[in-house]
Amino acid sequence: MPEYFKDFWRRFFDSDIWWSFKSSPLVVVASIVTFIMIFSSVFATYVAPFNPFDLAQFDLMDNLKPPVWMEDGTSKFLLGTDDQGRDVLSTILYGSRVSLLVGFLSVIFAMIIGIVVGLVAGYSGGWVDAVLMRIADVQLSFPAILIALLVDGIVRGILPKGSHDELAVYVLIVAIALSFWVQYARTVRSSTMVERTKEYVQAAQVIGLPQPLILLRHILPNVMGPVLVIATIQLALAVITEATLSFLGVGVPPTSPSLGTLIRVGNDYLFSGEWWITVFPGLALVILVLAVNILGDWLRDALNPKLR
Repeated sequence: MPEYFKDFWRRFFDSDIWWSFKSSPLVVVASIVTFIMIFSSVFATYVAPFNPFDLAQFDLMDNLKPPVWMEDGTSKFLLGTDDQGRDVLSTILYGSRVSLLVGFLSVIFAMIIGIVVGLVAGYSGGWVDAVLMRIADVQLSFPAILIALLVDGIVRGILPKGSHDELAVYVLIVAIALSFWVQYARTVRSSTMVERTKEYVQAAQVIGLPQPLILLRHILPNVMGPVLVIATIQLALAVITEATLSFLGVGVPPTSPSLGTLIRVGNDYLFSGEWWITVFPGLALVILVLAVNILGDWLRDALNPKLR
């Protein structure tokens, strides 16, 4: 291993952040749970007992099988089967992959938009700042789910009907991102307004560096701490928003179901006794969101020296 990486890991394991992490059992458990769920969803092809999208791997005669510990349950399907005979555990793993994909990409997209808007507004000031922040204020007056529904409806109205299912995931990512960028923009703007008055920025201006270079090279690295905290917390919000939209029927198509779609499908059988079809995907969603929220709260405290 190169000496640079050895020094990096040595400094990391001696840092306050690592000490804060290892001294909190709850955070350690949350990180393990998050890692397991992300790993199992990313490698669902190898981890899942069955491929729920391969027609050769499930039989309609196996539909509505209860979990293994209930009467008529079988060890072949640990968490039971759904109305089509698909293994519930496998559908959860594959559905988590879609939910996490939408969550990660929408957070990255929202972060990019918010950082650009925040940097420009905070550094430029004047009418540019006023216009951008009034747009952000107007969007904050609407619930995020309403913005996502509006964007999703507009985009679906523009696209040809035949391409709705193919582009549904991308439309969902854009809709969620456009409803979440404001938090990044306001945070980055505040930090940029503080950083632009410091000596290193003034020195860069004196030597004639162009404004985009000052923003990217000097200011951006110093405003990324709060952005990373927001991104961690909003990952959980993005997953919940995706699940909500899919539950309402405007998310991903049934051909590539997410956790929200699985909960919606299972809800039709909840009162007929087949509770496992919706309860287990819902439980997976709750565990994932709770673990990510715990990590986000810890990261916020760890990166804020005033809270130590």
